[in-house]
Amino acid sequence: MTWNGDDYQARFDRIASEGGDVHGEAALVRTFAPATVLDAGCGTGRVAVELARHGVDVTGVDIDESMLATARRRAPEVSWHRRDLAGLDLGLSFDVVVMAGNVPLFTPPGTEPDLVAGVARHVRPGGRLIAGFSLDRGYTLDDYDTHCRTAGLSLETRYATWSRAPYSGGAYAVSVHRRP
Repeated sequence: MTWNGDDYQARFDRIASEGGDVHGEAALVRTFAPATVLDAGCGTGRVAVELARHGVDVTGVDIDESMLATARRRAPEVSWHRRDLAGLDLGLSFDVVVMAGNVPLFTPPGTEPDLVAGVARHVRPGGRLIAGFSLDRGYTLDDYDTHCRTAGLSLETRYATWSRAPYSGGAYAVSVHRRP
């Protein structure tokens, strides 16, 4: 899939200008009071930039150069990396790793275990992996939970939305997994 970072960001800018909340993911992440965050699949940096604005030391990773070019223009002070999340190894660990925006669904089918392992290796002991994605595209919560367990993470809580509505089934989930 080919992206245009500026067009992608313009959509969120438009939503924000019309009064929509485009920072729900960052708000949820901030409830865990992280000092450091890896925004895995950061796109144009919408989540990372908001976290940095609140004093969080954030690093963004995405595979798409157009998305990263937009992110770099928006926040040159943030550390941005062009990498594939499957097999990711930055040699760093973070309080929180966040995958917002359906990141697992943009991974080629069959590579989801490698994606989860790649991002999970960056979760420090006691840290969390937070991911939200649609459940109607073939990647199930059972599969995701299994991949997280295999990567050494256990389910802490699950929400139906980034605003922490309780999860009781449905087509979208936000999962918080923790490394012991």
